[in-house]
Amino acid sequence: MADELFENEKTFTGISDETIPLAERARPKSIEDVVGQEDILKEGSLLYEMFKNNTFSSMIFWGPPGCGKTTLARLIERTCKQRFIAFSAVFSGIKEVKEVMAAAEQIFINNRTRTFIFIDEIHRFNKAQQDAFLPYIESGSVVLIGATTENPSFEVIPALLSRCQVIVLKQLDETAIVKILAKASLYNEKLKTAPEKVLSILSAHSGGDARKALNFLQILIENAKNDEKIDENLVKRLISSKRLYYDKNGEEHYNLISALHKSLRGSDPQAGLYWMARMLESGEDPLYIVRRLVRFASEDIGLADPQALVQAIAVKEAVHFLGMPEANNAIAQLVVYLATAPKSNSLYIAYKNASDLAHETGHVSVPVHLRNAPTKLMEKIGYGVEYKYPHDYKYHYVIQKYMPEGLNNKIIYTPGDFGYEKEIKKRIEWWNKLSKEEKKSN
Repeated sequence: MADELFENEKTFTGISDETIPLAERARPKSIEDVVGQEDILKEGSLLYEMFKNNTFSSMIFWGPPGCGKTTLARLIERTCKQRFIAFSAVFSGIKEVKEVMAAAEQIFINNRTRTFIFIDEIHRFNKAQQDAFLPYIESGSVVLIGATTENPSFEVIPALLSRCQVIVLKQLDETAIVKILAKASLYNEKLKTAPEKVLSILSAHSGGDARKALNFLQILIENAKNDEKIDENLVKRLISSKRLYYDKNGEEHYNLISALHKSLRGSDPQAGLYWMARMLESGEDPLYIVRRLVRFASEDIGLADPQALVQAIAVKEAVHFLGMPEANNAIAQLVVYLATAPKSNSLYIAYKNASDLAHETGHVSVPVHLRNAPTKLMEKIGYGVEYKYPHDYKYHYVIQKYMPEGLNNKIIYTPGDFGYEKEIKKRIEWWNKLSKEEKKSN
């Protein structure tokens, strides 16, 4: 089957030593063999031109696990044919890296030879440690190749980021994973005859991680008995369940909560339930989700449906009371309620208006008639004088100034046209009408 998939392609050359893990043996040996990252390697792209002309500069590969970051770094090593040293920020200390960089500086001074340094998981070095790379990159003695699964905007210091090209790799889709597995299958006689469905199942279980998919393939090879056929039954027996790709402390955490928020704002309960389930099933703290939903109830619904906030607080209490997984239905109930509620961001805009105005006019005094007079002295100097008590008037309403001098006609909150805000708009219009009538009579 693998031969049929690639009968029109050039022969894929890799390492044949079977003691080496399959993922390593099947690693591409040229950029033409890289699968799934065509956008960044197409003719005319920055990375393509770097490989073509052997003109590499410092760069950071950013993408999810198993998308090809390390593979591209290895291909740079094969292409540049200069000193190339690889570190993992997980296992290497900054002291060790600094020593190598200092040695690279001397080599550059003496021989004008650059050193390529590949640092996997570069985000593991803290901001102060990353400062150590800067002088060597600036002098030209070191070409830094970093790899990270985290957003460099948050995890790499600006000074270092400005000196590196950021190359964004996308998560591999199942079609790309199947192609990678088919190529790797050429290394094993049993795998060559495996049905395509086997590779599809492994791809579906990989979560877009090619390394994981290749490790699954290695498990099949190592656990299949001599006369056992590699088929769907064997795959299902050895590969138990698909793990959802999710990092509670990484960018994917924020991507998913953003997708949930925007789906609810767009009144799509189907998408809202999907993103909520993705987070919960991946082990997200349910209270974090509910906390964001409480915010949503005020930010995107507000007084269009005052019950939205009541529902959100009730579900927060249900999560505390029930715990997981029993509280999942309560969270789902809230998601559907919020998605289908009338939407209004009037309060969100109103608070921003009020905040901006408060910063601009924070020096303005409170009108004297609005001040309390708890002491005789304060009463004597006029605090509270001429204040009109609304309940003493018809309709419990009377015209008087409540804003500071010069701001009396300032409009901060404008109700929307949906849900309960239609009623609020009627009330404001009625009070405005009463004000006009009173001014006219006076």
